[in-house]
Amino acid sequence: MQGAFAEHIRALEASGAKTRVVRSAEDLEGLDGIVLPGGESTTMTMLMERVGLFGPLRDAIESGLPTLATCAGMIVLAREVSDGMPEQHGMGLLDIAVRRNGYGRQVDSFEADLEISGLDGKTFPGVFIRSPLVESTGDVEVIAMHEGRAVAVRQGDILALCFHPELTKDLRLHRDFVRRAATARS
Repeated sequence: MQGAFAEHIRALEASGAKTRVVRSAEDLEGLDGIVLPGGESTTMTMLMERVGLFGPLRDAIESGLPTLATCAGMIVLAREVSDGMPEQHGMGLLDIAVRRNGYGRQVDSFEADLEISGLDGKTFPGVFIRSPLVESTGDVEVIAMHEGRAVAVRQGDILALCFHPELTKDLRLHRDFVRRAATARS
């Protein structure tokens, strides 16, 4: 509906997945996994509520639908969001507290080489654009850190990232997500 979904489609299809855009609750039928992209978290949440997707999507993820959430997608899933709009609320499915735009404004965007647990040992090019800052974690596995802060977490079938893997040529995280989604739903 809103966000960097075209870039995720490119990366997922290059990783062997068949994709479709989800714009309604009916579009959730038969999915092996879903990506909640970067974008503007308040707008994303409001659009999902307006078209009746928020509740069914929340239920599907809570029931185990494998989910890759990047940047704003992480905010949408978080249990607690600071510096959000007064009317903003998340799904509360991911046991983290985040601060919107915690790494700064657009002009503060940066790239950082990240060591991500479960990848092949080579660093991953993290692209941080108005990224959320993870202020605290609960019952999640932290799989990558940057300057002492969690930037990638896994909780059950949810993988949430502060950064944008879809804006790189490195497909390892998308390939891993496609593999995990196929395994989880089979």
